[in-house]
Amino acid sequence: MTRYLLRGRVLTPARSLEPGTVLVEEGRVAWVRAGEHQVSGAQLLTQPGDVVAPGFVDLQVNGFAGYDATEGAGAMERISVALTTTGVTAFMPTLISRPLAEGRAFVEAAARVRSRGARVLGAHLEGPFLSPRHAGAHDPAEMLEPTPERVAAVLAAPPRMTTIAPELPGALDAIARLRASGVLVSLGHSAASAEEAQAGFAAGARFVTHLFNAMSAFRQRQPGLPGAALLDDRPTLGLIADGEHVHPLAMQMAIRLKGPRGIALTTDQTTAAGAPPGQHLLGGEQILSDGRTVRREDGTLAGSLATMDGMVRVLAGLGCGLREVVEMATLTPARALGERSVGRIAAGLPADLVVLDAELRVRLTLVGGEVCPRD
Repeated sequence: MTRYLLRGRVLTPARSLEPGTVLVEEGRVAWVRAGEHQVSGAQLLTQPGDVVAPGFVDLQVNGFAGYDATEGAGAMERISVALTTTGVTAFMPTLISRPLAEGRAFVEAAARVRSRGARVLGAHLEGPFLSPRHAGAHDPAEMLEPTPERVAAVLAAPPRMTTIAPELPGALDAIARLRASGVLVSLGHSAASAEEAQAGFAAGARFVTHLFNAMSAFRQRQPGLPGAALLDDRPTLGLIADGEHVHPLAMQMAIRLKGPRGIALTTDQTTAAGAPPGQHLLGGEQILSDGRTVRREDGTLAGSLATMDGMVRVLAGLGCGLREVVEMATLTPARALGERSVGRIAAGLPADLVVLDAELRVRLTLVGGEVCPRD
C-alpha cells in the first residue's frame, strides 16, 4: 500500500494549519491533522517551510507547452500532463469562437481524454454567442446570435461551461435554457450595460469570463458588465491575475469587493504558456509571444502566458493572504462548477495536491495520490 506523508503549512483551504500533516493512502487523503505527525512506513514528500494545498483548478485553458487544445484529445492529454508542473490537477480545455460543428467535436474530444495528468472537467466553449464589439482575439466572423436552433445544436453535445454576451438577441432565453440543461453559463466578450448584465444573471448566468478584459468598461455613469458583476452575489468572477491583463489595483479592488469566495483565478493560457517566445497558435490562428504577453499581429492580447502557480505568487506579492489566494485557485473555481471532489483537502477525497516551497514555486504535484513527473 502506497503511503505518503506531507507536513508543513496545510491550506485546506477552508483552514490554515500551521503546521499540519496530511496522510495519503491508496490515492486518497486518509486524514488531515493539525501539528506535525509521524506515520510508520509512510514516505515523507515535503521539506521544512513547504506549503501543502489542493491542486489548482483552471477553468480556461486554450493550450499549454506548445499544444493547442483544438488539435484534439491527444493534445489535451499532453496538456493535462504538462499542467501538473504548474500545480494544476484539474482543468477545462477551452475553445474560442468557432463553427458549431467544431464546438461539438471539441466537446466530444474533451470527453475522450484519459490521462494520468490533470483531470479534464469537461469543455469550455468560449463562444460563439459573443459580441463582435469585444471580440478580443476571436474572429468576429465566427460570432453568432444565439437563436433557438443554434442553442439546440450546442445542447446536442453540451459543454460543461460556455461564455455568452447577454445583450445579444435571444441571449436571455439561451442562458436560461443552457442553465436548465446543466451548463455553467458565463458572461463575457460583451458590450452589455449594467442592466443587461443584471438581466443575464437573473436568467441564470453564474460566472464572468476574465473580468475587465474583452467587455464593456466600468465608468461612473455606465458601470457596464464589470460593475454589475462586482456587486452581484450570484456570479463567480474569473480573473487573469498575471499583472498584465488587469492592473494590480483593479485586482485588489475586485478581491476586496467579492472576497476569495467570489473570485476564481483563471489563466486563459495558450500554446505559448510554458513554451519559449515566438510564434504559436490560438484556435488555429497565429499569435506571437514576447515572453511576457501573447498577442495577435494587430497587438490585441490573445490569451496569456500565465500559470496558476505564477498567479498565486503575483497575488501573494501584492499582500493578499495566502490562504485566500489558494482558495481562489482551488475551492472557488471547483465550487462554481459544482465539483465536490476537487479543490479541497479532506479525508476520503482523491489526493490531488500541490506542494509549494517557501518561494511558492511548485515542488511536486500529486493526482490521485500519484506523484507527477516534473519533466
